[in-house]
Amino acid sequence: MKIFKKILKGLLAIIILCIVLLYIFDSEYILKGVRVVYMTGHTTAYIDDYPHFDNRTIENGNATLPWAIHQEYNTVEAPDRLNEINEELGTVAYLIIKNDSIWYENYANGYGTESKTNSFSMAKSITTAMLGKAIMESYIKSLDQPLGDFFPEFSEGLASKTTVGDLSSMSSGLNWQESYTSPFSITAKAYYDTNIREVLLGLEVVEEPGKEFKYLSGNTQLLGMVIEKATNKSLSQYLSESFWKPMGMAQDAIWQLDSEDSGMEKAYCCIASNARDFARFGVLFKNKGIFAGQQLLPAEFTELATQPRFTKDDMYGYGFWLSDHMDKKIFTMRGILGQYVICIPEDDVIIVRLGHKRGQFVSGESFTEDFFVFIEEAYKMLENAS
Repeated sequence: MKIFKKILKGLLAIIILCIVLLYIFDSEYILKGVRVVYMTGHTTAYIDDYPHFDNRTIENGNATLPWAIHQEYNTVEAPDRLNEINEELGTVAYLIIKNDSIWYENYANGYGTESKTNSFSMAKSITTAMLGKAIMESYIKSLDQPLGDFFPEFSEGLASKTTVGDLSSMSSGLNWQESYTSPFSITAKAYYDTNIREVLLGLEVVEEPGKEFKYLSGNTQLLGMVIEKATNKSLSQYLSESFWKPMGMAQDAIWQLDSEDSGMEKAYCCIASNARDFARFGVLFKNKGIFAGQQLLPAEFTELATQPRFTKDDMYGYGFWLSDHMDKKIFTMRGILGQYVICIPEDDVIIVRLGHKRGQFVSGESFTEDFFVFIEEAYKMLENAS
């Protein structure tokens, strides 16, 4: 018994020392990560984690615009290959939208049309839409406006060359390290820390901006801070006014914050909404900024956002991932666990998938295997109906 007590006291002392060291080295956010992830039975961020964070409401207003339902709605069964990958990766929502009408829709594991799940990095596309709106409303001059105009911390040296367009197109040159495995990475700190603005303003531009693509979530977070400062509105309020209300979203959404009250939205991720409402952004960009007859974004902005900025990095535009799979021009909102709003304008097709996991990356491609399966099987279904 005495030995057991000594071991217990020793373990307690080690735990206390670790906690003290975390605070000393400004890494106490890790404690929140442990509580939110590991103490809930997970090993990484997950689609239902939003109740564990402070959130701000994105109001949808009173004028809900219902989706049109295609005359062939759910008349074609999903192929075995699609069912297998959906089951394997924990798909909770899979939609095919044809001619702006819901053609096929399936939910699993208790999820449905009103189920909110984490957008993860699909929020990057939405934040870029907000940038386009801020330019349209003259809060921001253009994609070429310097970042230093908003934050003097970035007004000297290489940083003075960084523009808001560089942030959106992932070419800022920031010294952000995109790591999803290390609890000590700045990516983890941004997810769990209580002062994300301070974290971002401590970054430096260390590479020539505007030259090449380098995927950094910090770019979008800093872009969100620019939009917040330019509009003098929270991101949630501006998103509500600019898109959630005029696009007739069915539900309020919520956006994770770093802390309560005056907290900052995690602009690079973490909008909790449903599959149908996420899909409306696909419709908006597919239709060149028009939604329900309203020009919510300039057509030229939507076209620029959905084509490559850099010739050698043709997998990304401004806030959107790009593909030429099946010889089609495809642009995509994408989240880390296989959240997709896949848009194929030439065929007037949008594919939405939300779920718990994604597959492995395909060699030589910028997408995981599931991305290609979701597209190929959707086309097989559409062909079977014709």
